[in-house]
Amino acid sequence: MANEIQPASAGSGGFCPPVELPARLRKPNLNGAELSEFLLLKHGLKVAPATLAKWRSIGGGPRYFKASVTPLYPVIEADQWALARLGALKASTSDMGDSQ
Repeated sequence: MANEIQPASAGSGGFCPPVELPARLRKPNLNGAELSEFLLLKHGLKVAPATLAKWRSIGGGPRYFKASVTPLYPVIEADQWALARLGALKASTSDMGDSQ
Protein backbone atom coordinates (compact mmCIF):
# COMPACT_ATOMS: atom_id res chain seq x y z
CA MET A 1 0.00 0.00 0.00
CA ALA A 2 2.95 2.34 0.56
CA ASN A 3 3.53 2.60 -3.21
CA GLU A 4 -0.04 3.55 -4.13
CA ILE A 5 -0.50 6.60 -6.30
CA GLN A 6 -2.74 9.14 -4.62
CA PRO A 7 -4.65 12.04 -6.20
CA ALA A 8 -2.61 15.22 -6.50
CA SER A 9 -3.35 18.04 -4.11
CA ALA A 10 -2.96 21.72 -4.92
CA GLY A 11 0.69 22.73 -5.13
CA SER A 12 1.99 19.17 -4.84
CA GLY A 13 3.55 19.08 -8.30
CA GLY A 14 1.25 16.25 -9.41
CA PHE A 15 2.08 13.63 -6.77
CA CYS A 16 0.69 13.35 -3.29
CA PRO A 17 2.47 10.92 -0.96
CA PRO A 18 0.28 8.25 0.62
CA VAL A 19 -1.82 9.57 3.48
CA GLU A 20 -1.62 7.79 6.83
CA LEU A 21 -5.27 7.30 7.72
CA PRO A 22 -6.35 7.80 11.34
CA ALA A 23 -6.96 4.54 13.22
CA ARG A 24 -10.74 5.11 13.21
CA LEU A 25 -10.70 4.95 9.39
CA ARG A 26 -8.59 1.78 9.14
CA LYS A 27 -11.52 -0.62 9.52
CA PRO A 28 -12.99 -2.96 6.91
CA ASN A 29 -16.38 -1.17 7.04
CA LEU A 30 -17.14 2.51 7.64
CA ASN A 31 -20.32 4.41 8.52
CA GLY A 32 -21.41 7.42 6.44
CA ALA A 33 -19.49 10.07 8.41
CA GLU A 34 -16.34 7.95 8.43
CA LEU A 35 -16.65 7.22 4.71
CA SER A 36 -17.02 10.93 3.96
CA GLU A 37 -13.72 11.63 5.73
CA PHE A 38 -12.06 8.56 4.17
CA LEU A 39 -12.96 9.65 0.62
CA LEU A 40 -11.56 13.12 1.25
CA LEU A 41 -8.30 11.96 2.83
CA LYS A 42 -7.54 9.05 0.52
CA HIS A 43 -9.02 10.12 -2.82
CA GLY A 44 -9.55 13.86 -2.55
CA LEU A 45 -13.30 13.46 -3.10
CA LYS A 46 -15.48 15.74 -1.00
CA VAL A 47 -18.74 13.88 -0.41
CA ALA A 48 -20.98 14.95 2.47
CA PRO A 49 -22.64 12.30 4.67
CA ALA A 50 -26.00 13.74 3.56
CA THR A 51 -25.05 13.12 -0.07
CA LEU A 52 -24.21 9.50 0.77
CA ALA A 53 -27.64 9.21 2.43
CA LYS A 54 -29.32 10.56 -0.71
CA TRP A 55 -27.38 8.15 -2.92
CA ARG A 56 -28.50 5.25 -0.70
CA SER A 57 -32.05 6.21 -1.64
CA ILE A 58 -31.69 7.03 -5.34
CA GLY A 59 -28.51 5.12 -6.26
CA GLY A 60 -25.18 6.33 -7.58
CA GLY A 61 -23.02 5.96 -4.49
CA PRO A 62 -20.80 3.16 -3.24
CA ARG A 63 -22.44 -0.15 -2.34
CA TYR A 64 -23.12 -0.78 1.34
CA PHE A 65 -24.40 -3.25 3.92
CA LYS A 66 -27.45 -2.50 6.01
CA ALA A 67 -26.60 -3.55 9.58
CA SER A 68 -29.77 -2.89 11.58
CA VAL A 69 -30.26 0.86 11.05
CA THR A 70 -26.62 1.74 10.30
CA PRO A 71 -25.39 1.54 6.71
CA LEU A 72 -21.82 0.23 6.55
CA TYR A 73 -19.62 0.78 3.52
CA PRO A 74 -16.90 -1.81 2.80
CA VAL A 75 -13.62 0.06 2.24
CA ILE A 76 -12.83 -2.12 -0.80
CA GLU A 77 -16.12 -1.09 -2.45
CA ALA A 78 -15.55 2.57 -1.58
CA ASP A 79 -12.07 2.50 -3.13
CA GLN A 80 -13.39 0.93 -6.35
CA TRP A 81 -16.25 3.43 -6.52
CA ALA A 82 -13.91 6.40 -5.95
CA LEU A 83 -11.45 5.27 -8.62
CA ALA A 84 -14.29 4.75 -11.12
CA ARG A 85 -15.64 8.22 -10.28
CA LEU A 86 -12.21 9.82 -10.75
CA GLY A 87 -11.85 8.16 -14.16
CA ALA A 88 -8.76 7.77 -16.30
CA LEU A 89 -5.79 10.13 -16.10
CA LYS A 90 -5.77 12.82 -18.76
CA ALA A 91 -2.89 14.70 -20.38
CA SER A 92 -4.99 17.72 -21.45
CA THR A 93 -8.56 19.02 -21.52
CA SER A 94 -8.99 17.58 -25.02
CA ASP A 95 -7.76 14.12 -23.96
CA MET A 96 -10.59 11.57 -24.09
CA GLY A 97 -8.69 9.13 -21.89
CA ASP A 98 -8.92 5.40 -22.58
CA SER A 99 -12.10 5.67 -24.65
CA GLN A 100 -10.29 6.54 -27.90
